[in-house]
Amino acid sequence: MRFENRVDAGLQLADALEGLRGTDVVVLGLPRGGIPVAYQVARCLHAPLDVLVVRKLGVPWQPELAFGAIGEGGVHVLNDDVVAAAGVTPQEQAEVEQRERAELVRRVSAYRAGRPPAPLDGRTVVVVDDGLATGATATAACQVVRGQGAARIVLAVPVAPDRIPARLSEVADEVVCLETPSGFGSVGAWYRDFEQTDDAEVGALLARAIRPAPEAGDLPPDPEVEVPSDGVRLAARFALPSGAPAVVAFAHGSGSSRHSPRNQYVAAELNRAGLGTLLLDLLTEDEENDRGNVFDTVLLARRLRAAADWLRQETGLPVSYFGASTGAAACLEAAADDDGILAIVSRGGRPDLASTAVLARVRAPTLLVVGSLDTEVLSLNRLAADRLHCEHRLAVVPGATHLFTESGTLAAVSSLARDWFTSHLTRPDSAVRHPSPA
Repeated sequence: MRFENRVDAGLQLADALEGLRGTDVVVLGLPRGGIPVAYQVARCLHAPLDVLVVRKLGVPWQPELAFGAIGEGGVHVLNDDVVAAAGVTPQEQAEVEQRERAELVRRVSAYRAGRPPAPLDGRTVVVVDDGLATGATATAACQVVRGQGAARIVLAVPVAPDRIPARLSEVADEVVCLETPSGFGSVGAWYRDFEQTDDAEVGALLARAIRPAPEAGDLPPDPEVEVPSDGVRLAARFALPSGAPAVVAFAHGSGSSRHSPRNQYVAAELNRAGLGTLLLDLLTEDEENDRGNVFDTVLLARRLRAAADWLRQETGLPVSYFGASTGAAACLEAAADDDGILAIVSRGGRPDLASTAVLARVRAPTLLVVGSLDTEVLSLNRLAADRLHCEHRLAVVPGATHLFTESGTLAAVSSLARDWFTSHLTRPDSAVRHPSPA
């Protein structure tokens, strides 16, 4: 089994750790690649997330051989057997530690941004990485965590060579590894998407993890609003957490509405990430009786552009789009004439219903999310992706059908959407153009 990306790996790892939900547990991610995986684990377990910055202390003439490790708070772990066997003098130990301590301080400053580390004393600590090759860093991490007073250590990774988990049971109380192939190769070989994680993403995920969910007072007492367009008033559900940097307008598919439980689920996840949401009915009840209106993407796009204008006027915030089924085509049609749209996410969408000319004009970064078992729609999305000239990506959710009713698949959609929107909160364009009001 190969993982789609680190989000997918994190969700699958969280399923394996479900038994820890509701306990006194803290999740620590090893930077950089372990943080996106750990973020999903912490979110699903409703546990705090922190970064675990460790530095191995390598024998000067054989750096890959660790004679100890250091961590935050002056934690210092020595392997006396290695020190004795290698003959590392106290002066050599001090020189190595001084160098590694300086790098540790730099990384902690970059990732933690002044926040204190999560207390570990007496708690269950889940140490997460995106995979292990030799296990050396994980060994050092577990030693450091033990030195900080953890009562129980669970080392959790998506993949590692078959010989590694048993060896690591010497430093961890439990090792959870989803895949232990005998022909390992490399960690990256077990991911379809293994893009490098940079320091900015690590910092953003850590900051997002500590942001509290919106309080009831952050949202309108009555989330039902009406948006004017084309001489009619469109029913919508509106939520705006305090300090939201952007708002996501939802365009539902045929036969769906602002009451869609799937889109409400996604919207709630976006609200927890601090984003505003507008779940919009693009047609009135009378208009829905004419099936032709459901597939009139020009009409739907016009209504969506009007909603974007309304949101900008009401909130002063930039707008992104989330579309499902036919609503995805409406999002692309609307964005083709509005370079102010920050990003687009399509869930099981029909982007093929937008013309080739429309797709070529879209400038907003676009994420197409399709279930692996939704084969016909997957083929249509691949064709549409080939016609997009903007930044875009096709994400396939393993084991999902068109409506993402399978266990964990809608959570995967929500995570993909949240990460896409929050990573595209600004546009590189120096100037953008907005359409004239509809």
